[in-house]
Amino acid sequence: MPIVAVDDTDSRERGMCTTYVATRIAERLADGGARVRRRLLVRLNPAVKHKTRGNAAVALHVSGVDAGAAAETAVKTVEEFAAVADPRTAPGVVVADRPVDGDPFAPTGSPVPEAAAAFAGRALRERLTVEEAVAVADACGFRHAAVGSAGGPGDDGVAGRGRIGALAAVGAPAAFDDWTVERIGYRELDRCGTRRTVDAASVFAAAEEAYPTVWDTVDRETGDAVCVPNAPGPVLYGIRGDDAEACREVAAAIDGERVDRAATFLTNQGTDAHLASGRIGDLRDGAGYRVAGVVAGAPETRRGGRVNVEVARDGSADGSTLRAVAFAPTGRFRDRVRALRPGDRVTLCGEHEVRERDDGRESTLKLEKLAVRDLVRTTAAVPTCPDCGRSMSSAGRGQGYRCRDCGTAAPGKTERDLDREIEIGWYEVPPSARRHVAKPLIRGGFDAPTHPER
Repeated sequence: MPIVAVDDTDSRERGMCTTYVATRIAERLADGGARVRRRLLVRLNPAVKHKTRGNAAVALHVSGVDAGAAAETAVKTVEEFAAVADPRTAPGVVVADRPVDGDPFAPTGSPVPEAAAAFAGRALRERLTVEEAVAVADACGFRHAAVGSAGGPGDDGVAGRGRIGALAAVGAPAAFDDWTVERIGYRELDRCGTRRTVDAASVFAAAEEAYPTVWDTVDRETGDAVCVPNAPGPVLYGIRGDDAEACREVAAAIDGERVDRAATFLTNQGTDAHLASGRIGDLRDGAGYRVAGVVAGAPETRRGGRVNVEVARDGSADGSTLRAVAFAPTGRFRDRVRALRPGDRVTLCGEHEVRERDDGRESTLKLEKLAVRDLVRTTAAVPTCPDCGRSMSSAGRGQGYRCRDCGTAAPGKTERDLDREIEIGWYEVPPSARRHVAKPLIRGGFDAPTHPER
């Protein structure tokens, strides 16, 4: 009763999709008498440089077939469908002979070994090596294979790099406790690379009907059907939400070209599973974090439309700061960042990147969402004369202010209320700019009021 997992079968230029390859594996296993009990779509570290757009691996929980036969079927199917002609594609298969009849998501009694679960948790927040994956797989007694010509070395020369994601997909049920759903419809394979035919009006109508149970289907501000990809692979659309039946209903309501086959996956998408709690000044490169800080400078709009704001660690004595960035594709979210002022207290979420420059080490957080915790409500202003209503002038260093017309004096500046264009609470990038694993605010569970993007 094995768990069959696969990763790194697609290509940025040549297309294909790991979920499609896994779906073909599932079909062949079922044709042989096996029962596919569940399909897991596991998103991994979005900062990994070798990833295609979504960096996803897939695991199939299967019964009615032995692990050896399942592994043979998986390898043959990957050889047939994976984009192995791309030198950057390095497919890998991992098969774990573990019981899946029970609930692998149960808090206790999971059939997934602890070492595999720990590896899965790290795979979403670190950059791991094939050597580490092989060592863990061997220690757990899992079968594994590098697939493709000469083992399928990628552009880094590593054969079977997909074993990293495949092993993480095996360990995922014991590593993550929040799961959502995606219903994927696939087009006919010989249509890959051609323009997709999907009726946008039907997508928007179905999305409106099912929201908020089904989310990130469209971007109402830009008019984009977010569920329809642009990559040259076989996916026609992917419908995401919190309920499998609701996702299927939305998929069924979409008009367009013929759906060749479809599959429903449990997934860690939309969960923020990639974010760890961190402190400004102590963050690793290439990992996702949730950090608290105080705005240390006025936001700046740079060339290309990105918006930067400097944020300092609250109470830090060493002057630790972080540059938070909202890039042009985040659209209207940049207005939230522009509305911040020095002294505002915030929580930031995103991917951390470190760059070595001639003038030192630059620490940047690529923003996915932010929470405004406390706002500066007043500012120091030159006092106004209570008699004539004109602004006073400085009476000299340390001598306060004086009205030149009336002679009225004031000891110093006064506090003036600020008209703030942002409120307390959580803000997020729009659906068209959202990473697969980032949690939409509409799903709830946040510690402050939310301002969801639709």
